[in-house]
Amino acid sequence: MSRSGIGYDLHRLVPGRKLIIGGVEVPFEKGPSGHSDGDVLAHAICDALFGAAGLGDIGTHFPDSDPRWKDADSLRFLEQASALLSARRFGIEHIDATVIVERPKLLPHFPAMRQALAGALGIGVDRINLKAKTNEGVDAVGRGEAIAAQAIATLEE
Repeated sequence: MSRSGIGYDLHRLVPGRKLIIGGVEVPFEKGPSGHSDGDVLAHAICDALFGAAGLGDIGTHFPDSDPRWKDADSLRFLEQASALLSARRFGIEHIDATVIVERPKLLPHFPAMRQALAGALGIGVDRINLKAKTNEGVDAVGRGEAIAAQAIATLEE
């Protein structure tokens, strides 16, 4: 049986933080404000996976009130999510995700992101599709004040 889940994340962009997207550091003058490394793509994918499996959300498993997750590498979240899915006999069939940000351009970084995400999840890169969009100058994302990501995950039970 096939199951799908969706995920979404958004973080403010602030000076003095590294911009980590999909487990890859992308050169930029700002990075996400967040308890962990603020990787919006990894967070959206986590929520999509948890949603598909009926396991709540990222905040349930990795609360920002827990000091263990302060500045944590979000690929660890994906590794643990994958382990939870395996324990419940779910396999990841496909992940489709979109990162929404005005700048920087992400296309050159997608191969490394797909590799990092696939490695953390224990799946082939062919099971991950990434896209980038802008918000055409509209709202906080469009003004360059924030970054967001959406993801859908399909699991096979």
